[in-house]
Amino acid sequence: MNFKGIIYIIATPIGNLSDITLRALEILKKVDLILAEDTRKTKILLEKYHIKKPLISYHQHSRINKINYIISQLKSGKNIALVSEAGTPGVNDPGNQLVEQITKEKDIQIVPIPGPCAAITALSISGFPSDHFTFLGFLPKKKGRKTLFLNFPKGTIVFYENPYRIIKTLKELHEIIDDKEIVICREMTKKFEEIYRGTISEVMPKIKPKGEFTVVIKNQ
Repeated sequence: MNFKGIIYIIATPIGNLSDITLRALEILKKVDLILAEDTRKTKILLEKYHIKKPLISYHQHSRINKINYIISQLKSGKNIALVSEAGTPGVNDPGNQLVEQITKEKDIQIVPIPGPCAAITALSISGFPSDHFTFLGFLPKKKGRKTLFLNFPKGTIVFYENPYRIIKTLKELHEIIDDKEIVICREMTKKFEEIYRGTISEVMPKIKPKGEFTVVIKNQ
């Protein structure tokens, strides 16, 4: 089939800017346009690797007319890269909405360029069973949290949490699901990376509520 344009779904570093693949850099250098969830962060990455390409923001608040514009550019024959703020686009990320719309177009090719993903990175060092796991993205802020915790599936569970709610979440989990084994990764691949291991009650006092957290629970 003859495709008009190609959209590359490119995974970018979750912290350390050296964690980008050679193929990702090659594609970023040759596309006509880069869609970025956070153009400021993407500029830092592009400047490090001396890449100068037009940047357009695409995030959770982007309206349908921007999606239509992107599709029109692809249909005109342009090749475009989609990058998220960090990690793999489409995984707990607004990029999946764009990709869903593009899949309805038969003459646009979608090409994945794999790389970092915080959930998989944390899972890989947890030591917990990983042949089957549940990924929950960011947990609800208020409504539905208790019901979610009460209905956690058996097995390994992975989710993201921010520094403002990490302690509260751990307290609630301890109350509802008991003192499970847990691994918490803070600021993965960054200068102040920390990995906490133990039961919830053992880990909770050690947590520094700063930065980004990925939580892995062994819910056996």
